[in-house]
Amino acid sequence: MLIKFCGLTRQEDVDHAASLGAAMCGFIFHPRSPRGVTVAQAAALDSGSMLRVGVFVNQGADEIRRIMDEARLDYAQLHGHQSVECARAIGAERVIRVLWPDRYTHRALLYNDLQRNAEACAYYLLDAGLKGGGSGHKLDWSDLASLRPAHPWLLAGGLSAANVAMAVGMCAPAGVDFNSGVEDAPGCKNREKMAAAFMAANSKGNGYSL
Repeated sequence: MLIKFCGLTRQEDVDHAASLGAAMCGFIFHPRSPRGVTVAQAAALDSGSMLRVGVFVNQGADEIRRIMDEARLDYAQLHGHQSVECARAIGAERVIRVLWPDRYTHRALLYNDLQRNAEACAYYLLDAGLKGGGSGHKLDWSDLASLRPAHPWLLAGGLSAANVAMAVGMCAPAGVDFNSGVEDAPGCKNREKMAAAFMAANSKGNGYSL
């Protein structure tokens, strides 16, 4: 199971994610987010062997590439209205494309968007709500069980130790993204919650690995 901890702002939380064996760590480059960091702050956080992911909302390809270079990022997680052309300019192998299933009135429409973005991303991330992230809202996991997208996908949205095993069992994502469900406050992770969530996610892993 691919585990990602997102919304990291403190070295102690990055260190704990690494010690647990997380595959990815996420930094949010959006000034209006309570978990937002500057490029300099992200660059100063040592993440060890974890893959570094930047979350981008309004930035275009040129700015995203610059930030990726300066903050030593492996992936750009596109949370805004960036086009397929923007993703191609970043590099498809470096893009995590975020989609919100609750925006679609029918799963066929979601599948169409998954297909439309397939040539310009390496992973998908399916988040709860209608936009943004870190809200604590949850998806209807059973409704995602039949998805067969072109790339591995990560599940996000209100995941914690209390519900992640059920979520993984119901929809079998390649990985999960923890954020608000392992926090004491926005941007301040809780070591015990992180560890419990990591163990719970792996209790029903689907065998996927990087």
